[in-house]
Amino acid sequence: MTDLYPAADQRELLRQAAAAHTAASADVETFLRRLPEVPDPADITEYATLLSREERARADRQAAADAAGIHLPSMESE
Repeated sequence: MTDLYPAADQRELLRQAAAAHTAASADVETFLRRLPEVPDPADITEYATLLSREERARADRQAAADAAGIHLPSMESE
């Protein structure tokens, strides 16, 4: 018989992954709020680093959702 609800430990891992993604997204927002009108190379590098971190956190969140049995159909338009 298939469990209708993911195990509690998988849900907690998913919550933690979602919190990490939220924090990474907030860091991007904070950076963009202080970004000067004319970014210098260090700003560009920092932005790239923050986006990479946010993307990894998003991928981790998706992997945790998959492990918890939460699968969504593609949300991309055709």
